[in-house]
Amino acid sequence: MKRMRIFLVITAFLGIVITTQAQTRTLVRVYPNHGTIVRTITNPRVIVHKKTNYYYADGVCYKIKGRKYVVTAAPRGIKVKTLPRGSKVVYRNGRRLHQYRGVWYKKRGRHYVVVNI
Repeated sequence: MKRMRIFLVITAFLGIVITTQAQTRTLVRVYPNHGTIVRTITNPRVIVHKKTNYYYADGVCYKIKGRKYVVTAAPRGIKVKTLPRGSKVVYRNGRRLHQYRGVWYKKRGRHYVVVNI
């Protein structure tokens, strides 16, 4: 009987530990608002547009401020090689455009250019 209690206590403890770890592994991606300051970004690409460096990652444009990055609007005319995941094809005024989180892209050659609608 004593062994059965020890077994049940150990089983309950392991169950609690496993469920706690499963809850902490949940990843939620939220698109940051303009002006949000971020310390690190993953795999940024440096894009020079009108003598200004922009850092582009996951469909979001950043400007550097000290050692941090500030979320900015994608400037019109900036060129990117690939579209962000989740972008949608939309036809506006007879033109085929791509949209992602309020940013509109038009294909020009091998690149996609940010345009205003």
